[in-house]
Amino acid sequence: MWCVAELDEEYIARMEDVLDLYERPLDAAEPVVCLDERPVALHGQTRPASRVKPCRPARYDYEYVRNGTANIFCAVQPLAGKHITKVTPSRRGVEFAKMLGEIARRYRRARSIHLVLDNLSTHSAASLCRQYGNEQGMRLWSRFAIHHTPKHGS
Repeated sequence: MWCVAELDEEYIARMEDVLDLYERPLDAAEPVVCLDERPVALHGQTRPASRVKPCRPARYDYEYVRNGTANIFCAVQPLAGKHITKVTPSRRGVEFAKMLGEIARRYRRARSIHLVLDNLSTHSAASLCRQYGNEQGMRLWSRFAIHHTPKHGS
């Protein structure tokens, strides 16, 4: 069930911050990038598909074999029409840290990268420090200006 969050001061402040950020013009020195992840189920076929024939596409059986799960990270820079996707085994902090490393490499000339994130517990400097060590993790984290979406509002 989807619920509407209570519109308290924190919710309003975060929403206004994100909306103000989205109104900014395109700026290569300070790109606005939105990051989210999605778990996916991996399915395999139990039977081969039928062959393609003229005027008839291949047919697949609805039955499948479950082959575990994975995670897809997607970072989008809406005003530039750019995106970065990365498939990972899970959405643990180590994968989040590697994704931020990838974003930082793609925007290496940026002075600061404005990153819009939800409130997942792994979305923190601690994840980067565990992956890269304190000094390098904090150096990478400092490349980003973090903008959290309101809780129950993303």
